[in-house]
Amino acid sequence: MSAGTGPGHGPPVAINARAATRAQIGGVERLATEMAVRLPALRPDRYRVIAPPRALAHRAGHLWEQVALPAQAAGCALLYCPANLAPIVSRRTVVVIHDAAALRHPQAYSSAYVGYQRAMLPLIARRARLIVTVSEFSKRELVEVLGAAPERVTVIPEGVDERFSANVDPAAAIARYGLDRPYVLVVGTISDRKNLAVLEPAARALAERGLQLVVAGSERSYLRAAPVTLPRLGYVPDQDLPGLYAGARALAMPSLYEGFGLPCLEAMACGTPVVAAAAGALPETVGEAGLLIDPHDADAFAAAILAAACEDGVRERLADAGRRRAAGYLWSRTAALTDASITELLGAP
Repeated sequence: MSAGTGPGHGPPVAINARAATRAQIGGVERLATEMAVRLPALRPDRYRVIAPPRALAHRAGHLWEQVALPAQAAGCALLYCPANLAPIVSRRTVVVIHDAAALRHPQAYSSAYVGYQRAMLPLIARRARLIVTVSEFSKRELVEVLGAAPERVTVIPEGVDERFSANVDPAAAIARYGLDRPYVLVVGTISDRKNLAVLEPAARALAERGLQLVVAGSERSYLRAAPVTLPRLGYVPDQDLPGLYAGARALAMPSLYEGFGLPCLEAMACGTPVVAAAAGALPETVGEAGLLIDPHDADAFAAAILAAACEDGVRERLADAGRRRAAGYLWSRTAALTDASITELLGAP
């Protein structure tokens, strides 16, 4: 990923690609990676990407982001930061704040992480030229938790990559992860807010029918979680995800809080039925194309997962509705809407 030309000689918008250099991809990193590629492709004369060495992709890169990045972007009219954080010295930022999870659910994060977010997010929100977020739910959260003015927050949903399709052959992924029985999939980092314990009755009910429930997702040092008793696949690299979704009988997402819920759309695009919590942004993302369940009702979650995984009529209805819904969420649309918002800012005094 190129760092572009030197300060003062580049296009008018710099892209902060620190999150795009991370080895493990979550929802935040996915958006950062897609925008670092798609925005310059959309307008090569407007955008340049500024990325640190990969060693500075995580906590070690906070100082780079606060000091080196604004210096490298000095010649640009705007600095687009797609991963929650931005230089607080700059008043030229367009920042994507995905949600307020660390402030709403501090028990799910390390105290150092929560402290940094509490200190930084209100400052970043106040100084930004524009705040972008990924759902109407998250917009309400940022207005309430950070005190952001509603007219300064624009909602631009995430998208689904073209690789996620019902035509994907799952055989290679199934073999790679040793999935010798039909399976229901959970995708997400291991965190208390993911509410994985509610799925234990579902796992037992599935086992009685010869199915297994498996969790794909990594642990991160700043996340806190009770021990997970469900079978885990660990972090699944990007190239394996489409096949893993396509081979699943259903996707379960019981999270107590999500700013968007990208795995739901990715699963839908692959024709996989979705059972999600009626919480956070998930009802907004899933709509009527999945089964929405009280995240505190383990028995209801188990019944819904069994229906989605085992009842042909339910499976066909959800698969069809899911494919149609996912088709409306494209990364190309996310990039176009982002560029339109930036165009408006560049034209403003």
